[in-house]
Amino acid sequence: MSGFKLQKSVLQLSVHEERIRKKVWATVSKFSGVTSIAMDDKTGKMTVVGEVDVPLIVKKLRKICNAELVTVEVVKPPEKKPEPEKPTPPKPAEIKPTPDKPAEIVAFPVTQFNNPYQYHYSYANSYYQPCDNYRVVVEE
Repeated sequence: MSGFKLQKSVLQLSVHEERIRKKVWATVSKFSGVTSIAMDDKTGKMTVVGEVDVPLIVKKLRKICNAELVTVEVVKPPEKKPEPEKPTPPKPAEIKPTPDKPAEIVAFPVTQFNNPYQYHYSYANSYYQPCDNYRVVVEE
């Protein structure tokens, strides 16, 4: 979501049952952009971090339990320290077949038609599945 910044929002919830608590967790976790969720069961405060629309979360949670918005803070993303570059391992030379080491041969190469029950794009537009053994006769 490009319109939102990384926010840390604290919500006050009235959750008294485990069933409602699970619903709240499921509802909040379905929102795209949620980075982390934390809940303090004693105080009933839920902390949501991510690029989300906080009023929309509160609106959805009010259908499940009493929910109030306590605070919203804009969080600066942590600055990443430049990591020292790791030396790349030397690439092994191509193995050439010798009399004592023959070249490797792949017995069953992976191709497009290995799985006979694989979904084919032409199935979507037809009532009957296409038959593979047909022929086209063209008269000239």
